[in-house]
Amino acid sequence: MGQSPSTATMSTVDLNRHQISQLHSNSDPDFDADHTLLLTDDCLAVIFHFLSTADRKECSQVCRRWRQVDGQRRHRLSLVARPELQEFVPPIFDRFDSVTKLTLRIDRKYASLNDDALIMISMRCRNLTRLKLRGCRDVTEIGMAGVGDNCKVLKKLSCASCMFGTKGISALLDRCVTLEDLTLKRLRGVHHITEVEVGAAASLKSICLKELVNGQSFTPLVIGSKKLRTLKVIGCTGDWDDTLVRAGCLNGGLVEIHLEKVQVSDVGLVGVSRCLGLETLHVVKTAECSNVGLSMVAERCKLLRKVHIDGWRTNRIGDDGLAAIAKHCPDLQELVLIGIYPTFSSLAAIACNCRNLERLALCGIGTVGDAEIECIADKCLALKKLCIKGCPISNAGIGALASGCPNLVKVKVKKCRKITGRGVEWVREQRVALAFNYDDSEVEALDGSGSDGVGGAQDGVAEAEAEGETEVEAPSSNNITRLTMLRARLGLLAGRNLVSCAFRRLSNFDNVSSSSFL
Repeated sequence: MGQSPSTATMSTVDLNRHQISQLHSNSDPDFDADHTLLLTDDCLAVIFHFLSTADRKECSQVCRRWRQVDGQRRHRLSLVARPELQEFVPPIFDRFDSVTKLTLRIDRKYASLNDDALIMISMRCRNLTRLKLRGCRDVTEIGMAGVGDNCKVLKKLSCASCMFGTKGISALLDRCVTLEDLTLKRLRGVHHITEVEVGAAASLKSICLKELVNGQSFTPLVIGSKKLRTLKVIGCTGDWDDTLVRAGCLNGGLVEIHLEKVQVSDVGLVGVSRCLGLETLHVVKTAECSNVGLSMVAERCKLLRKVHIDGWRTNRIGDDGLAAIAKHCPDLQELVLIGIYPTFSSLAAIACNCRNLERLALCGIGTVGDAEIECIADKCLALKKLCIKGCPISNAGIGALASGCPNLVKVKVKKCRKITGRGVEWVREQRVALAFNYDDSEVEALDGSGSDGVGGAQDGVAEAEAEGETEVEAPSSNNITRLTMLRARLGLLAGRNLVSCAFRRLSNFDNVSSSSFL
């Protein structure tokens, strides 16, 4: 009892493939057959497409056929752009001869491949449609000219942390007439404003400039690109008002404009307003923009569908600008408001007039309470996605969503201290199909947390009192010494937080991204 049988049995773990085939030879004569031979090369390629890079690399080492299928049908390739890559260019691209999307990247602190290697690669990839260069600091305008000569069907170019400056971009644009999308980030070698020749800019449809010094050098490129539809200027130095005014006058076909962390005033927004077909506008952390410029854009650009505004707590954009949007942009579908102070009147106007509003995000807005949320729930019948972050709303405001917004499918509530889990659970019970994402973390850690007033000093005092509240309640009435020490400590905290807390909140607020809301 409890003993193993006396006859010895062989564990299947110890069996090799040949022994297993012998055990199944009688029952399954085709056990040793390679059933993958029944799959066509195209079918294998589809299977490889769903594998990770590591798994795909291992599969390419199984047999010659799999290696050939993987190489001939791999259209996307990423390589480390070291100087010694030049020696391996022939065997790499003999195997991967169908690459259309290529990325060459290396850390900026290391040496990169040079012009000769880049030209050799471009000669091997004549069907290249997308090229990304990251940290290729040894590439000059000669290498970019070679890319333009060899890659005649190139449509998308993205360069970051390169040193060839405006000369390299001009050399490529003069030779590549098919380029449609150009992204430049931290492009070095532009020591002074040298205007880029237009060249083949007639084919460009999208230009994105990020963290450039003297980025105004590309103004002729923006103006000369008559097919340009998207312009993004993010974190670039200098005054961009003149560029936007000239672009609005000479290239009014823009439908999407992103302005983030750049020096732009209402003058620039007036230039933007001349793009009558504008559909998407992002005004993010532009301290000099106000209600005047936003109202001008709303009055002229009546086709606006997506508007993102990050007021950066400057209190220059508020009710007047939003009221203009509500009055002149009835087709608005997406609205993101961060760090501004609208009141019930402007939000009610948007809820009543923008009947097609589907996505709404309210972040760090101390003037949005239960009344505003109840109005949105009652009037925004087409709303599908709602994000509320750092606003002083309570369970009463959230409860209005249980019966309002009949098309609502997703709600995200984060860092609203007055909302409790009980209120959220009640809404979930009332609307089972609603995806309700609730985060009850501390408000102090909030990115762009809301405040009741405009100034940061009052927020600092209030936060200091909140931090010391648990300690103040603890002392008894007969402990005078301890109470005196706590009062002194509390005063010190309040005085210190007038500056440090304000800077901490503003630094956190800088990290808010409107793309994380919707």
